[in-house]
Amino acid sequence: MLSYRHAFHAGNHADVLKHFIEVQLLRYLAQKDKPFWYIDTHAGAGCYALDSGYATQNAEFESGIARLWNRDDLPAALADYVALVKGINPDGQMKLYPGSPLVAQELLREQDKMRLYELHPSDSELLHENFVGCGTQVLMQNSDGFGALKALLPPPPRRALVLMDPPYEEKQDYQRVVTALGEGLKRFSSGVYAVWYPQLQRNEARQLPQQLKQLPVKSWLNVALTVQGLSDDGFGMYGSGMFILNPPWNLHQVLQEVMPYLVRVLGQDKEAGFALEYQAG
Repeated sequence: MLSYRHAFHAGNHADVLKHFIEVQLLRYLAQKDKPFWYIDTHAGAGCYALDSGYATQNAEFESGIARLWNRDDLPAALADYVALVKGINPDGQMKLYPGSPLVAQELLREQDKMRLYELHPSDSELLHENFVGCGTQVLMQNSDGFGALKALLPPPPRRALVLMDPPYEEKQDYQRVVTALGEGLKRFSSGVYAVWYPQLQRNEARQLPQQLKQLPVKSWLNVALTVQGLSDDGFGMYGSGMFILNPPWNLHQVLQEVMPYLVRVLGQDKEAGFALEYQAG
């Protein structure tokens, strides 16, 4: 079932959390001269128009990146992310929003490489169009990123960020995340793994963070941003989270500073809040 298109949700509160943290993880890996790989198991289209097409139907970006666009009080780490998004909009107008691969491309150095996977045929075609001409630094495949990890890990430089951001339109995706991470850690225990997950009422979504805590890794971080209370019918996403295995040592402190700000600016009702858990190795 390949009905999910991220373009409908581009730039929303979940993208803000995910990509802000992605910037922090990539900045951390780039502190050393040694190369690293960025591996995206569900890359999407790579870049999304905010002024036309799918994104305009629900305009979810208006309650996400748009709320940060003109702020002059952004915490430094959050300002870094917003500056990156503005960088792909050189005329100052909020017309494009970068997906995870484009965020990574903006921060990768010459010696680093990207491996991108997208199963949806339409988004895979757009992904290739958005990254045409990148040469061997960026390799893309129209395939299942969960399965691709087995052949990729460990990467030659023994340094990598693996981002898992499945659509979760099938409940089996939750177990696939846990299984793929478990297998990935066996092959590449020192890698940085980041998993985005939705906050939903369904049991699989509520149980996923607890399952991830049971993986054989010494250090992990779990952060969730709740933007609103549950709807009357109990359906719909009311927030999202990021679970990071082998996180940077300073990420917990950065999130302690940024998350209250995100709650204040992106929160939609009095139920807005955040949760932050950290286990050091």
